[in-house]
Amino acid sequence: MCGIVGYIGHRESYPIIIQGLKRLEYRGYDSAGIALLNGGLRHYKCKGKVSDLEKVSEGQNIGGSIGIGHTRWATHGIPNDVNSHPHVSQSGRLALIHNGIIENYASLKEALVRRGFHFHSDTDTEVLVNLIEDIMIGEDIGMEEGVRIALNQVVGAYAICVVDKEQPDRIVVAKKGSPLVIGIGQGEYFIASDATPFIEYTKNAVYLNEDEMAVIQLGAPLEVRSLNNNKLVDPYITKLQMDLEAIEKGGYDHFMLKEIYEQPRSIYDSLRGRLLVDRGIIQMAGLEEYKEKFLHADRIIIVACGTSWHAGLVAEYIFEDLARIPVEVEYASEFRYRNPIIGEKDVVIAISQSGETADTLAAIKLAKSKGATIFGICNVVGSSIARETHAGAYTHAGPEIGVASTKAFTAQVSVLSLIALYLGKENGTIKSSDFQRMLIELNAIPSKIERMLESDKTIREISARFKDSHNFLYLGRSYNFPVALEGALKLKEISYIHAEGYPAAEMKHGPIALIDENMPVVVIAPMISHYEKIVSNVQEVKARNGRIIAIVNKADTEIRATAEYVIEVGDTMDVFTPLLTTIPLQLLSYHIAVMRGCNVDQPRNLAKSVTVE
Repeated sequence: MCGIVGYIGHRESYPIIIQGLKRLEYRGYDSAGIALLNGGLRHYKCKGKVSDLEKVSEGQNIGGSIGIGHTRWATHGIPNDVNSHPHVSQSGRLALIHNGIIENYASLKEALVRRGFHFHSDTDTEVLVNLIEDIMIGEDIGMEEGVRIALNQVVGAYAICVVDKEQPDRIVVAKKGSPLVIGIGQGEYFIASDATPFIEYTKNAVYLNEDEMAVIQLGAPLEVRSLNNNKLVDPYITKLQMDLEAIEKGGYDHFMLKEIYEQPRSIYDSLRGRLLVDRGIIQMAGLEEYKEKFLHADRIIIVACGTSWHAGLVAEYIFEDLARIPVEVEYASEFRYRNPIIGEKDVVIAISQSGETADTLAAIKLAKSKGATIFGICNVVGSSIARETHAGAYTHAGPEIGVASTKAFTAQVSVLSLIALYLGKENGTIKSSDFQRMLIELNAIPSKIERMLESDKTIREISARFKDSHNFLYLGRSYNFPVALEGALKLKEISYIHAEGYPAAEMKHGPIALIDENMPVVVIAPMISHYEKIVSNVQEVKARNGRIIAIVNKADTEIRATAEYVIEVGDTMDVFTPLLTTIPLQLLSYHIAVMRGCNVDQPRNLAKSVTVE
């Protein structure tokens, strides 16, 4: 989950790498470091953020047109100066940065120690850089071949960049299980974990495939090879669609707040070209190609992690309600280690914002090996999940920089809603008149969210009342039970307040014991089916002096009379309520976190893209 940046070309590398690392801090911010080739190999690193690295390197020799940089999310070894990347080989010849985990590092380290190597850090990465050096010395070979041979001895996941002071005109990179993209400019190359560090310099990019390495050399064309057999690979150049404006704050205090306010646009973009209201149809190329697989599936299995898993739970309600296809929602991290019963008539939908989530990728590979059809939903063009699946749909949410996912969630739910509507129409489980009404209503969701965002002031005032609370309970029913889970997750992630989400009826089976005059209870209660049941649940909370924050429609009177605070959401059909009810919960968590002085965009211990187990 670390961030990797590299540059080789005609410009000074230091400012490009530092700026790139700042854009990748969402991937990790425990420590940072940089290595530069300039008449030798110089490296600077420290515990802390990229801004701390800038202070450490101030006044140092930072010249040179070749360099690599790293921002870390710690796996092996605590965050400190010594464990920071880059790691340098024992002779000082090589420097290496790494995103991933080397699972067999302990046995490799033991063998290297027997051969006279000494280690200063607790990391698996220092083992790898010394393994490469040991092979280069023993075989009397260059860096490229040393990297290839070493990686064939490694078990685990990695995206690496290596430089050699004795070959000062090149960078060698390789990938397995962790993302790596190479930007191709005019006489220059950029390397990064994603395209954000170099978007202002070039729109041409090559996403390395699994088990590939590349030699990036000054004045030479890009050379991509297979790690397994060393054969040359013809790289596919992708045209990036991203703009620089999309990865900047644009006047907002935090990326998270910007991304909350971008949701009308991100949902619209996810529906655009697919939801054709004037023609009364849904048009999705990947779905149409595999329509028969979906329509004749024994079941749909949704695999995801975190917020994407919550989107999958919403989809379970939508698919079974509209398309009448059985659905199971699985944590990818559990699914991959079970021995699940999967057949050729199963369809697996894999959901991931980044398209690089390690557990979800592993779940895809397992399901493919059993003959299932894999449909991916992700937000990053060219990502690993997009390439591993049989078909799929991009969410078009645009770059999401804040670690706590917001617009990606609603974009995922929007795309999943389209799929369910399409299948319901094809299955004949939705009447034509109902289908047309649903298309019109889904198309109206972005404008309804725009109006809801006007309630930000009210939510901020409520947040001030509860910013010092130690616990929160979130309750929802039906489509809004997953929203309760997502609301609780957002609060935990960025404010560090303990929170739990429950189906409202389950409150009586344990959680009700926690309710007292100090317990804020957020009740998601739009006037949809089973509304009267959640009214009863609210009364049960009130009877125990719980402090009720209710998400209600304008016409609601019963819950308004009971709740201490209310936040209004617009009216919509039951199936689309999660797209509206989740918005105030995002704002509530955001304002509470800001008021508590938390780092909203970079919450402690978290990283945006979980590319390691």
